[in-house]
Amino acid sequence: MGGTPSLPQVPLTTDRVVLVTGGNTGIGYETSKWIAMMGARVIIACRSEERAKNAIEKMQKEFEEEKAKGTAGICSKERLDVEFMALDLASLNSVENFIETFKSKETKLHLLLCNAGIAMHPLEYTEDGFEIMFQVNYLGHFLLVTKLLPVMLNSGEDCRIVLVSSEAYLTSSFDLEKAQGKHHTKENFKRLQYYGNSKLYQIMQMYCLNRRLRKTNVTVNSIHPGIVDTEITRSFSDLGMWKVFFQLSKIIGKTKNPFEGAKTLINAAVNPDLKDTRDAYYCDMRIQQANSLARNQEKQEALWKYSLDCLQKYLKPEDIDKIEKL
Repeated sequence: MGGTPSLPQVPLTTDRVVLVTGGNTGIGYETSKWIAMMGARVIIACRSEERAKNAIEKMQKEFEEEKAKGTAGICSKERLDVEFMALDLASLNSVENFIETFKSKETKLHLLLCNAGIAMHPLEYTEDGFEIMFQVNYLGHFLLVTKLLPVMLNSGEDCRIVLVSSEAYLTSSFDLEKAQGKHHTKENFKRLQYYGNSKLYQIMQMYCLNRRLRKTNVTVNSIHPGIVDTEITRSFSDLGMWKVFFQLSKIIGKTKNPFEGAKTLINAAVNPDLKDTRDAYYCDMRIQQANSLARNQEKQEALWKYSLDCLQKYLKPEDIDKIEKL
């Protein structure tokens, strides 16, 4: 689409362990399927076991179709190695339970793709007391990354974290005292701005992590998948202006299907030419420079401290020391 480069053909093996949040639908589904079709072992982390199992069966069927077509880069094994693990990012207890379950079953993790998210959600607070887009898009993933980093650090060379951000970060503002939107009512809550804020925080997290991981085997990058027709638009139904904008984007050909949206994420995850690449913000598989707000190191570190404060119930001092003293 629009001259976007094609996916790299990368042979992978089941020794390569991949974790995709929100891997049962949309961009996450296509990413999980295509990386599994390259031969890796993929774990899709999402809320619904039923939806995950349906997604995996659909992947298997599409895998057979791609093999029948002789699609280049598809592995030759009989079935894809894809499995489900339960994760609800709107519950930090669920994130903690996921981490403990993962660590009890797995000793390696090579790719952590933080894809799950919600957009333009009305003002709502999670059971943990955080604004829901802040927690689902950013804070839940922050906890997941922090607690799984020790596994990745011991998983061999070329381990990658990719954070699925959005160009909506350009609509953001940075005021941590207002990060939870509690000065708003449901009627005047700025849904686009708070969605953009959560995506800004992901890019800032990338820079914070890379400063701490610069001498390690783990790299962190971020992507904008484009305007993609997925379930993430389900919160648009009562937003007339944004519903019209999305429909117009489809009419003029600016909207991508889930596979087209996933290409940038897949490329950032598996392209061997991108080994050791850090602090890259990809759009249409090409690096763009994030804006000055996202690159502000003082604000990045303020966000890092704020995030640790939010998660003090779940992060012990030794968890942080493992990162800060690398």
